[in-house]
Amino acid sequence: MEMKKKINMELKNRAPEEVTELVLDNCLCVNGEIEGLNDTFKELEFLSMANVELSSLARLPSLNKLRKLELSDNIISGGLEVLAEKCPNLTYLNLSGNKIKDLSTVEALMEMKMRKTRTKMKPVHRKDMKRRKMRMRMKLAQKWEREKRRWASHT
Repeated sequence: MEMKKKINMELKNRAPEEVTELVLDNCLCVNGEIEGLNDTFKELEFLSMANVELSSLARLPSLNKLRKLELSDNIISGGLEVLAEKCPNLTYLNLSGNKIKDLSTVEALMEMKMRKTRTKMKPVHRKDMKRRKMRMRMKLAQKWEREKRRWASHT
């Protein structure tokens, strides 16, 4: 079954704007590209395209709410920088079983992760950092004491 037909079948009389999950596993994409998926899938949070003979993400639409993307068992070897632009809120990505040969291919994804981390981080003052470290040490010490007591009661 072709990807366009599979998308129509998965919609089940719903509008693309209403769909939050879409599973297109084991269908065929023509010329190794995404077909039938467009910007109208605005609410899409989970997309699975496992084993669809996908080789390119060039035709991936903007999916701002997409958090999980399953792309396992395809023939993707590069072009992952598209994900940083088109799926800014992506938190889970499975690329296992693809044709990725070296880590430089996924460098764009690392930049995306760093950009997200930087925007979430707040500036921390030295006093606050010392307090946090001290609190962590206290928690660890308390946990260690509980564990010692627990082991002592077993002997």
